[in-house]
Amino acid sequence: MCGRFYIPENETPEELQAIIDALERRQGQPVRRGEIRPSDSAPVLARSRSGGSQPFLMRWGYTLPDGKLVINARSETAAERPLFADGMQRRRCLIPAGHYYEWEQRGRERIRYAIRPQGQRMLWLAGLYRFEGALPVFTVLTRAPSQDVAFIHDRMPVILPGDAAAQWLAPDAEAHMLLHMASLRMEYGAM
Repeated sequence: MCGRFYIPENETPEELQAIIDALERRQGQPVRRGEIRPSDSAPVLARSRSGGSQPFLMRWGYTLPDGKLVINARSETAAERPLFADGMQRRRCLIPAGHYYEWEQRGRERIRYAIRPQGQRMLWLAGLYRFEGALPVFTVLTRAPSQDVAFIHDRMPVILPGDAAAQWLAPDAEAHMLLHMASLRMEYGAM
């Protein structure tokens, strides 16, 4: 599962800083940094109408008719689920972050961890998006956890390495094949 992620406030990786700078120029206001929670707006890469990759500001969570937010989608079944099938075919996105957070439950105690691919300063979460009226919203794809973090939680976000991340946005890419290229070697630290 992925219920929080982090956009660095200081020492932001160059690639992520370029995305934030482009959005701030376009929006005319600062992009939120720090801990990103469901219903917050965050920088997201998606295909533009002209076909190129472009940063957009999107809200995290699909709104259901009862008002609840769907913040994650199981990668194993997303293509068959009516809520996500169109996104898997035509509206894939990448959510850049420094790391994501997950909580380990130990009896009554909850321990929060910051998690990211080993040796990396940033990561690309695989996502889907749609429009709710004129508002673009996204959800994060999840998968079974890597062995490194399975003790923390039984799900983790799909994190795509560089080549797979670039292909994820291509309209002719086979999404299910790219999901198998997800990063598996994670590093973590208790917060």
